[in-house]
Amino acid sequence: MKKHILLIAAGLLFFSSCAQRSMDYVVNNALGRAHYQAFGMAKVLENDVDSLPRTYNGRLVKSSSHWWTSGFFPGVLWLLYEATGDYSLKYYAELYSSRLTDQQFTTDNHDVGFILNCSFGNGYRLTKNPEYAQILMNGAKSLSTRYNDKVGLIRSWDNERDKWKYPVIIDNMMNLELLEWASHYSHNKHFDDIAQSHANKTMKNHFRPDYSSFHVVSYDPETGLVEKKNTHQGYSDSSAWARGQAWGLYGYTMMYRETHDRRYLNHACHIARYILNNKRLPADGIPYWDFDDPAIPHTNKDASAGAIMASALIELSSFCNSQQAFADSCMNLAERQIRTLSSKKYLSAKGKNGYFILKHSVGNKPMNSEVDVPLTYADYYYVEALLRMRNYIYKLR
Repeated sequence: MKKHILLIAAGLLFFSSCAQRSMDYVVNNALGRAHYQAFGMAKVLENDVDSLPRTYNGRLVKSSSHWWTSGFFPGVLWLLYEATGDYSLKYYAELYSSRLTDQQFTTDNHDVGFILNCSFGNGYRLTKNPEYAQILMNGAKSLSTRYNDKVGLIRSWDNERDKWKYPVIIDNMMNLELLEWASHYSHNKHFDDIAQSHANKTMKNHFRPDYSSFHVVSYDPETGLVEKKNTHQGYSDSSAWARGQAWGLYGYTMMYRETHDRRYLNHACHIARYILNNKRLPADGIPYWDFDDPAIPHTNKDASAGAIMASALIELSSFCNSQQAFADSCMNLAERQIRTLSSKKYLSAKGKNGYFILKHSVGNKPMNSEVDVPLTYADYYYVEALLRMRNYIYKLR
């Protein structure tokens, strides 16, 4: 009997080990492909001094430093340098980050957090270059100018003033990480106060009882009261735009990491449960572009939303040791998403897809903009998810 139990235990250990090796292989193979693609992209644009990659639709679509996605490709290079130690990637990460230096003084949009934190933020984390720290601090000050005390939130857009008086989008949760970094670095609580006020007001007004979120909530800047709840990139005002749910999940997980305030952890868990239990989430883990599109299953999936979710779920699971079943569910979905994104259906062949890493993302479907194409932010969060999964696997050994 004792021998039989030992054999069963050995068998379970063997199968567990195989599963770990299998995921390890998926991650390392995907990182290798990402390295090849990112290096190829870096070579293509090396001498195009004012350009950064945005998408590919049969030709490479580039952006200036001011476009909201400009920081993601430098971020990919930094993450892959971290993953591989390849100094040629470090060279290119420095080169492409330098193209964003002017954005530290941008005050006309909220995306300075995306632009600077993914690029210079990763660069500072890995090199401790003091010039990067100064750029990040200037960027945090610029972002802070968009905060209105009466509203208690950072304004997202300055356009369409005839439609929204003071629009705040769920995406803006992601820009709070720059403020939290600045608060820790400078020991200035002012940045944290802004970030937490924004997170708290968003938690109060952006989410429905089932913890799905609106895309846009607009406020009256004179009273601070909500005036409208709409969408801009989702199917309808009442629908759950998939990438919006991913931004919320990632944003509140990040806010818990930075503040240790359990309100943010609890909120992230609620958002995760909405995603985990959603009957319209496909078996492969990659969501349709909007959970409420009536055309499901005959509509587009969004690889970018899947990548953001996977990265966030891996981190969230690490904060949920007291809820092991829930933590396991988060990791299981993240693993499913990474396996799917690392398959031939989503992962680019070498040298193909304009040197982007992933295929099949959706930018703004209602406007028929960037639908079923590679997107630079999908690549960024996919590579981040791969690194987080690799670290998780190493901890199991």
